[in-house]
Amino acid sequence: MFVLLVVASCWMLFQKNPYQQHVFLTSANRASAVVYKGAGEVTSYFNLRSINSDLQERNATLEMEVINLKRQIGEYKTLLQPSGIALPDSVAQNYEYHFANVINNSVTHPKNFITIDKGRLDGIAPEMGVVDQNGVVGIVSNVSDHASRVLSLLNSDMRLSCKVKNTDYFGSLVWHGTDPYHATLEEMPKHVKFHRGDTIVTSGYSAVFPPGLIVGVIESNQQATDNNFFSLKIRLTTDFTRLGTVRAIKSKMAGELKRLEQEGGTDNE
Repeated sequence: MFVLLVVASCWMLFQKNPYQQHVFLTSANRASAVVYKGAGEVTSYFNLRSINSDLQERNATLEMEVINLKRQIGEYKTLLQPSGIALPDSVAQNYEYHFANVINNSVTHPKNFITIDKGRLDGIAPEMGVVDQNGVVGIVSNVSDHASRVLSLLNSDMRLSCKVKNTDYFGSLVWHGTDPYHATLEEMPKHVKFHRGDTIVTSGYSAVFPPGLIVGVIESNQQATDNNFFSLKIRLTTDFTRLGTVRAIKSKMAGELKRLEQEGGTDNE
């Protein structure tokens, strides 16, 4: 009964007195604002976890974009810096280059292989030559959709046709499974004079590598192997202990040359 009387009295007071009505409504609005503000803060607090999770996802996305940009910058730097694979335009137009990153490598076994992060879907195929900015690396042997295996130059099964730069004298470069920094150039004509520091390049006598790619330099004196030929110790220009970005070389004429050799019954390297 008392409560009803209080309510009735308040109603009559506010109805008959505009000033008291104004004061009441103002106070009520202030109280509502305080309540709404508190409710908003509570809601915001419980939304913090969701907001934080969203920020973490965005941060992770940005980090991946930064990593990809750094990788691309590294590839462009590799492309622009002076290297041993510069070719005359007349030769370069017959080849395509595909960038890849080395994801596995060995140098301590007699037969070493390299794995790169590009495969069949990226345009990589068996028998494509592989180089880095310093020189020849190897030849693609097997491919999957997204990765490829490369027969390293540091593999005892590998034989690479090479010649002394600016001459027509060529031989076979082989690796004997001991030193990752040196290989041997065999079957060089004995009557020809060579000098320490002379550059060794690919001969171009196969569709795998263009002619003139740097391989190494002559380091040792000639060593006679028989009455007609000798071998040379070659210091490789490629540092196989620090491989990073490489390029797979696709010859636009490889298929045509291979068919021609098969039709002619030849057995070229």
